[in-house]
Amino acid sequence: MSQTITQEVIWQPSGKYLESRVAQFMKEHQISDWRQLIERSNEDTEWFWENALKYMGFQWHKPYSKLKDESKGFAWTKWFVDGQLNIISNILDFHMEEGKVAGCRRSVGKDHPAMIWEGEDGRHRKLTYGELNSLSGKIAQAMLNLNVKAGDAVGIYMPMVPEVVAVLFACLKIGAVAVPVFSGYGPHPLAARLVDAEAKILFTADAGKRRGKLVPIKADADEACANAPCVEHVVVYNHCDVNVSMKDGRDLFLHDLLSHVEEAPTVKDLSAEHASMYLYTSGTTGKPKGTVHTHGGALAQIAKELGFAFDLRDDDTFFWVTDIGWMMGPWEMIGTMFWGATMVVFEGHPGYPNPDTVWKIVDRHKVTTLGISPTLIRGLRAYGDDWVKKADMSSLRLLGSTGEPWDQDSYMWFFDNVGKKKCPIINISGGTEIVGCLLSPLPVMPLKACSLGGPGLGMAIDVFDEEGKSLKGEIGHLVCRKPAPSMTRGFLKDPQRYEDTYFSKYDGIWYHGDWAKVDSDGSWFLFGRSDDTIKVAGKRVGPGEVESVLVEHAEVAEAAVIGIPHEVKGECLVCFVVLMPNSTYSAELEAELREMVGRRLGPVLRPDTVIAIGALPKTRSGKIVRGSIKRKYLGEPVGDVSSIENPDALNLIGSK
Repeated sequence: MSQTITQEVIWQPSGKYLESRVAQFMKEHQISDWRQLIERSNEDTEWFWENALKYMGFQWHKPYSKLKDESKGFAWTKWFVDGQLNIISNILDFHMEEGKVAGCRRSVGKDHPAMIWEGEDGRHRKLTYGELNSLSGKIAQAMLNLNVKAGDAVGIYMPMVPEVVAVLFACLKIGAVAVPVFSGYGPHPLAARLVDAEAKILFTADAGKRRGKLVPIKADADEACANAPCVEHVVVYNHCDVNVSMKDGRDLFLHDLLSHVEEAPTVKDLSAEHASMYLYTSGTTGKPKGTVHTHGGALAQIAKELGFAFDLRDDDTFFWVTDIGWMMGPWEMIGTMFWGATMVVFEGHPGYPNPDTVWKIVDRHKVTTLGISPTLIRGLRAYGDDWVKKADMSSLRLLGSTGEPWDQDSYMWFFDNVGKKKCPIINISGGTEIVGCLLSPLPVMPLKACSLGGPGLGMAIDVFDEEGKSLKGEIGHLVCRKPAPSMTRGFLKDPQRYEDTYFSKYDGIWYHGDWAKVDSDGSWFLFGRSDDTIKVAGKRVGPGEVESVLVEHAEVAEAAVIGIPHEVKGECLVCFVVLMPNSTYSAELEAELREMVGRRLGPVLRPDTVIAIGALPKTRSGKIVRGSIKRKYLGEPVGDVSSIENPDALNLIGSK
């Protein structure tokens, strides 16, 4: 596979970045630089996790007797043996009394701003830590009144409103297992997740708003529950004042449940291994995989990443464009509250009603950390620079991204126009199954365009060739050599599938399924999923590599690449491009794009076909659904499209 990234450092840490929390941790342990920190934390993961948790001030109800138990092998490692803690004790209870000190953090008090909510229709709300704590406590008591017990699963199928955060925290507070489901999913994917998790209660809303239209969330929930008999009650948040059908004996309005309840106390005798969340992978084909995350493991990873990689402080305002149905939703909610920061929650489409919605939010609320996907940046970039230039982005201190590999042009547009060449891009990559990152930059390291910095602290990451030997300077398989606290405790009800997915390629090694490379300076890069790899005449290429070349052309805004069967070459490349506004497609432009790819990646990889279309079908988290595009182009059944934000775009894909 080829490499198209320019190997130049574009950002050097200085000033306050060199005084960040990770720098303080290094100083405390006499570690001279970031290279030594990553090396030590990867080679001696036990040292790192022991000391990181102490440094961060974890609140244990009962200290653990042993850091981890690997007696059943890497795949089934248990952490914090005999320890007891609750995530809520660390993220809400801790902050109720201002000034308490634990490790490197200080409680912010009940009057500190916890959340700023905005809807695309102009509505907005603010909640303090005390108000969020009270709301979470009352919802927790309402669940107890409905006979929800520790260990019971609770579905969350709601838009991004303050109540969705409170429901998640209420589940954690009483030891129920939260099952967040993307509110854009249709009834079938929702039902599959509810049944798999055996959810006892489902929290939903009358409706949501997206692109100025009402989304009938309750109606979809009703259809799903018809096929999920495990659900005993549906609790409805009245968000849009829409009349909805309510089933007697099953359906209840949230405001009625909260009218006369006290706040439930936090359950304090939970094992650190007690399940906190079942997070489902977002694939649109096959049986959904429920990843199982514990109170101790999830909190350890999330707190570390927000604290060390994003240097989150209690005077920061943190905004990640996401949904609770994706891993980044709970990650953001738990992490910001742990560090006493303020979180921005947005309901709606980030490009509606205008392409500057996100930039206006940054300006209006003086956001200090903005997280966004490469696909969304590519989409917003297509509208030109003027929209982003209208907003005052001077409050930004760090930028974040995740979800897929970057192309260099879009990365540099983000760096130049949003960060004004002053903010590091903390480009992270991991997965739902880790509720965190395998790779992550640190604010004390120099960064190259599109780089993911280095291995996440304490994660023992490497790049292997096919035989399982470590690689440097070549593209290979991203692996993890040792267990980490946040790794899923299998797939729910499917342990064999879990072992087959991560541990069948290399014995005793976590195989993640990404192509990765470490350059001579120690910078790490990703090149897409290995299962997405296209093989043309024996030469392997990832779709992202070809897409990166295509979007370098001044007239191309976005691109998606698939491989289709070819009788001579095995597979050939078919490219779909969305042009910049006012651009016109022509045979000359198609030839130019084909030649551009062939020149950059080699003549064998020159695409057979380049097709211009008006829009690429994507999920609401911004991922291009290449699988659906391929099936549509080949004339095969497309399958479930409920996760696709703009399913009409599939109709733009003509058949082969």
